[in-house]
This record gives sequence, C-alpha cells and structure tokens, in this order.
Amino acid sequence: MPTRVLIAKPGLDGHDRGAKVIARALRDGGVEVIYSGLHQTPEQIVETAIQEDVGGIGMSVLSGAHMTLFPRVVELLRERNIDDIVVFGGGIIPDADIPALTDAGLAAVFTPGAPLSDIVEWVRENISP
Repeated sequence: MPTRVLIAKPGLDGHDRGAKVIARALRDGGVEVIYSGLHQTPEQIVETAIQEDVGGIGMSVLSGAHMTLFPRVVELLRERNIDDIVVFGGGIIPDADIPALTDAGLAAVFTPGAPLSDIVEWVRENISP
C-alpha cells in the first residue's frame, strides 16, 4: 500500500504551481497524491483528509496566511482526536515563522529552494502508508 498524501491550498491564495510541482514530485516518488485544488478552508482540508484516508497533509501558502491557516488544520485534527495524520507545509514562509509553526504541530516546513528529492524523501520517511 503506497503512502497517501493530501496536497492542499488553504485560503484565498490563487497560485498553485508550487503545489502542483510538489504533487508531481511525490507521485514520481511513489506517493499517492490527492490534490484538493485552490481556496480550501481548513475544515474542508481536514474533511477531505479523513475521507481519503491519507497519512499526511501537505499545505502550500504564498499569501502570508500560514500563521493562521496551518495551525488551524492541526487544531481541527486534534479536536477530532486524529493523531495519525502528519501535517507539513511550504511556500513563502519567513524563517522566523518556522519555529512557531512547528510548535503549533507542523512536522516540517519547506521553503522555496528546498530540493524536491528532499521533500519526497522526508514524506516517505515520515508518513506511514
């Protein structure tokens, strides 16, 4: 059974090229990817993750709303007592925000320039099939 990951674009950010590049790299690396599309609410992301029985949620934000949207997804999972879905994020995220995001429950944060091979390897090592 392959690792299943939801790639999501929360919020009003309308740019999804990076998310699609990550999705393609993960697929090429043997990961089963569900792409939720643009303008997803944290509630929609969590519901899709549950319905699709994924082991991880990868979110991409370029709009600057990562400090609100990323922790909200983790919070919603906790409210539903779901602790087996690994949440990670990426996008235009200042280095200074990364510690607060990991403190909020994100397992990893990838910024522009992160090698795709590193992201694929991280997903395969940290998200159970």
